[in-house]
Amino acid sequence: MMVEDRNVLHWFAVRVTYSRELALKSILDAEHIESFIPMRYIMGVKEGKRVRKLVPAIHNLVFVHSTRKRIDALKEELECRLPIRFIMNREFCRPVVIPDVQMRSFILVAGSHEEAILYLEPTELNLVKGQKVRITDGVFKGVIGEFVRIRHDRRVVVNIEGVMAVATTFIPPQLVEKVGE
Repeated sequence: MMVEDRNVLHWFAVRVTYSRELALKSILDAEHIESFIPMRYIMGVKEGKRVRKLVPAIHNLVFVHSTRKRIDALKEELECRLPIRFIMNREFCRPVVIPDVQMRSFILVAGSHEEAILYLEPTELNLVKGQKVRITDGVFKGVIGEFVRIRHDRRVVVNIEGVMAVATTFIPPQLVEKVGE
């Protein structure tokens, strides 16, 4: 998707360095800018006890819902202490813009913190094209993606081209309906 108007709200994928995605999220929250970081639980040890801890699933990646103009201003303001870089569309040499509908589906899946969710890098996503579907019931109701077989299970994959993809847990075929292209 191309960005022509720098004053229109879009979802952008940005990178930060040294796993400072939560620091950037704090800044964005203070500025009242919507953002999303895919999170997952890990088991750790604290004071000799096993504890579950919520951590970013993909380090250095933050999705930001704002205008290009506002993000550019923020990048300039934070350049010295927290460099922010757009993930670029190599073909057009412009930041990747994620359609709202696709981002909503991505957030529905990645926002569940479900342990069986798979995060896939673009290089890992050598999948045969699946049928475009909508999940009709359950925890992922409303998600639109491709119905594919991954690791011996049928899952719905929401792919953000050139950034990453997320795959649901097993989805029974009766909980999906085909949607048009």
